[in-house]
Amino acid sequence: MKITFLGTGTSQGIPIIGSTHPVCLSQDPKDKRLRVSALVQWDDFSVLIDCGPDFRQQLLRTDCTKLDAVLFTHEHSDHTAGLDDLRPFFYRQGAIDVYAQERVLKSLYKRFDYIFVTENKYPGVLTLNAHPITDTSFSIGAKTVQPINVLHNSLPIFGFRIDTFAYITDAKTISDIEVEKLQNLDVLVINALRIEPHVSHFNLEEALAFIKLINPKRAFLTHISHHLGFHETVENSLPPNVKLAYDQLQISI
Repeated sequence: MKITFLGTGTSQGIPIIGSTHPVCLSQDPKDKRLRVSALVQWDDFSVLIDCGPDFRQQLLRTDCTKLDAVLFTHEHSDHTAGLDDLRPFFYRQGAIDVYAQERVLKSLYKRFDYIFVTENKYPGVLTLNAHPITDTSFSIGAKTVQPINVLHNSLPIFGFRIDTFAYITDAKTISDIEVEKLQNLDVLVINALRIEPHVSHFNLEEALAFIKLINPKRAFLTHISHHLGFHETVENSLPPNVKLAYDQLQISI
């Protein structure tokens, strides 16, 4: 299984428009972060986790020519605003399967109503197969996907586990019951927004404590803001089994 970090930034990305913060002015490519998203591939399957506003740019930097499914963690714009840019995949392969909580699908129906209308649909508009999901596992090809319940402040959202890989973003609270679903991981991806505490995201200290609790073989930090610091500086401060993810990083399991 191959994982590509399409984007590792927070909701505004890095650099932020008009910002003079030193990290936003950095010339290190690893300090330039598009909105958070990942591509998971195995055999002949390609599964996207979240489809944010930078999706088109992100996919142009890969060799991905087909998508079998899109998993949505939640409905916020930095995770869903690129939905219409799925059209090239639809033109080549037909309707695309999307998996999300019912609440998230209702948000997509409202924001992208022209995609989901059943009458007088505009020619060339994307067609999606919407699959409401709960915390019950489901299958994509030969793989089982296990949703992980997470609280983003008070908003219930999903992380996802596939085999020994788990991807969680925008987490602030994860219950003991859900922690049990994350045992024996080879790779954990978890959000680490900044150094200071935040109302709806793990900061670095909280993310590292959660990694220590789960004890995966490897962990990667994502959903990063400029307030976390320079990539190289932060990377050098992390435990041996923890890395700071960056855009276009690829790992294999």
